[in-house]
Amino acid sequence: MHIDILSAVPRLLDSWFNESILQRAQQKGLAEVQVHDLRDWSTDKHRRLDDYPFGGGAGMVMTIEPIHRAITELRSKREVDEVIYMSPDGEMLGQGLANQLSLKGNLIILCGHYKGVDERVREHLITREVSIGDYVLSGGELAAAVLSDAVIRLLPGVLGDETSALSDSFQDGLVAPPDYTRPAEYQGWKIPDVLLSGHQANIDAWRHQQAVERTRLRRPELLDRSERDPGATDR
Repeated sequence: MHIDILSAVPRLLDSWFNESILQRAQQKGLAEVQVHDLRDWSTDKHRRLDDYPFGGGAGMVMTIEPIHRAITELRSKREVDEVIYMSPDGEMLGQGLANQLSLKGNLIILCGHYKGVDERVREHLITREVSIGDYVLSGGELAAAVLSDAVIRLLPGVLGDETSALSDSFQDGLVAPPDYTRPAEYQGWKIPDVLLSGHQANIDAWRHQQAVERTRLRRPELLDRSERDPGATDR
């Protein structure tokens, strides 16, 4: 998978892709992430990317020209599956969407900044808009990093245990059950006996029950969604 990220402040993303799982995914050749400075496509002598909005109002807006040039150049290098704009009013990121995007080959992610982008960018250049939550950030960089992380970790070979991503929260419409590790007893706090039984079917049944109960207590809307559509995950 190849991901191009277009940003007004690309250095914000330096550490995110150079540590831990995302770094290893790139070292293995399973993913390639390139963070681009949108100012490289600006023709303004001060490398500006923003201007005042027509009609007045507070805030500045990212102009269309450098964004159009950047996307056009990147599209000329490879076939792009999606051009994604990180926006608070976009499609909500869930595990189902992460699963869908992990099957793509090439993505471009545009990070908004200032008050947002010229609406013509969204009308003519963007194929998908994604939000990571009902709140506003100073820019789309953190959101782009979250989306990239959620997608890249699903690629075959990225995680050490191939089954670990499949057992993550939300993959089956439930949150994950509790996990325990050694020692089996600490300061009088014991782990559930079933986990020491060696009976895998009983352990699996206990984990499923715990996942259902934890979901019912903490995220009941997920159960409501599953009951309405038994085949649904977090789309």
